[in-house]
Amino acid sequence: MRWFVRGDIDGFFGLAVDNLVQLLLIDALCRLVLGFPDALLYGQVLPGAAVSLLVGNFYYAWQARRLARATGRDDLCALPYGINTVSVFAHVFLVMLPAKLAATAAGAADPVRVAWQAGLVACLGSGLIELAGSFVAERVRRATPRAALLSTLAGVALGFISIGFLFRSFARPVIGLTTLAVLLLVYFGRVRFRGGVPGGLVAVALGTLLAWITGVAPVGAMPTQSQGLQLPLPVLGELFAAIRGDLLWSYLAVIVPMGIFNVVGSLQNIEAAEAAGDSYPTRPSLVVNGLGTLAAAAFGSCFPTTIYIGHPGWKAMGARAGYSILSGVFVTIVCLTGSLAYIAWAVPIEAGMAIVLWIGLVITAQAFQATPREHAPAVVLGMLPGVAAWGALMAKAGLRAGGTVMSPALVPAFQQADVWIDGAFALEQGFIFTAMLLSAATVAVIERRFVQAAAWCLVAAALSLTGLMHSYAWTPADTVLSLTPAWSFAGGYALMAAVFLLAPLLTTPDDQRTHT
Repeated sequence: MRWFVRGDIDGFFGLAVDNLVQLLLIDALCRLVLGFPDALLYGQVLPGAAVSLLVGNFYYAWQARRLARATGRDDLCALPYGINTVSVFAHVFLVMLPAKLAATAAGAADPVRVAWQAGLVACLGSGLIELAGSFVAERVRRATPRAALLSTLAGVALGFISIGFLFRSFARPVIGLTTLAVLLLVYFGRVRFRGGVPGGLVAVALGTLLAWITGVAPVGAMPTQSQGLQLPLPVLGELFAAIRGDLLWSYLAVIVPMGIFNVVGSLQNIEAAEAAGDSYPTRPSLVVNGLGTLAAAAFGSCFPTTIYIGHPGWKAMGARAGYSILSGVFVTIVCLTGSLAYIAWAVPIEAGMAIVLWIGLVITAQAFQATPREHAPAVVLGMLPGVAAWGALMAKAGLRAGGTVMSPALVPAFQQADVWIDGAFALEQGFIFTAMLLSAATVAVIERRFVQAAAWCLVAAALSLTGLMHSYAWTPADTVLSLTPAWSFAGGYALMAAVFLLAPLLTTPDDQRTHT
């Protein structure tokens, strides 16, 4: 398999846009929410992110080449890799911002530095959990039905990727619909542009042109100052100071579930790659993922990395190993040269959003295409928690936009409109686990393995008792994971298990029923 093929250019544009979105998000949250000065953001955080992204992207490209040589194939697509979007929000709003506010209230000389240190220790904890999880993840993958793993990804893709970018496309219809048409032609219509020009390049170039014509670009004022070349430097002293300052224990309730979330998410993406025909070994893949996060913390980034969602889409584009290298090099240049501000000014996200929307569609479709047809109900059920979590996020964003303080008093008001928002908030917490377990139990029921279905429900009950699922607390701006026992949910899952265990005694097979 060659290092670079034509499809790698398409894959590069898609993965680079995805990573660029994360960098723009980090830039905005660190500056506007946390108040990071440019010297800290561009001199430490982004260079640290570059180290973690370069290590992972180069390794997964090499891994694809190695597997290609071992199998004699030339169609392997490297595992995509990048910064975890959910962790960005969790670390900013649940770790770094509370740490800054607490430091400010305590009269600390530099609350921003305390927030940064809290983010570093959260990143370190996540990396250690990812590394430890690599030694047990393969057993989890083999024990979990494919429908449970892929449907969970499909729910995330449908809610957080597809619908979100669909909204953005219809907010900018001239750009969004035109670039979407280009991708539908190339990837669903299976045609090529004359001259062999990659469809992804056409979409981004056309989107950028339309953005400038319609006034969407440039975005804001042109940057007038460049930070210059910023080489990554270790920040082990800051990291050790954060650990000694008890920041690790203060935010363990956030660090542990987010670390587990990253392990499970990466595991699901490895399964998605296998369903697309590329079977990568679980342990080394997850080990490097964990090492990438540890490297991020050691060099100043507060944000964990993960094996990305989207492998089936990049593979369908024709990407192989080169797109991962190109993306790693691109992100490194952006992070080390301070050019992120210029890119954000000249090339709006709208120019490449159709690529990300298409990836979400492919992932959702794969959940049905790569699982047995009779498991389709389990796939649908496994998708719902992710969509519901996205809906809860939208509801809270709407409340914050209206200046509403979050409190339990909102629940009756929502219920009067027949919106059971407390159920949405409970479902949002640990939705990755909820989706997997409900889907796995449904697969077992479909196959009449009722004891196994009961076992999945008991796992859900146990996770509810630990507070990793459904347990939340109110804050003035959000509902957050509280890690206190969710007793009612534990009881509900236990009763589900009882129903399944009693099924052989109380029911008889009904093979005459028509399944659709």
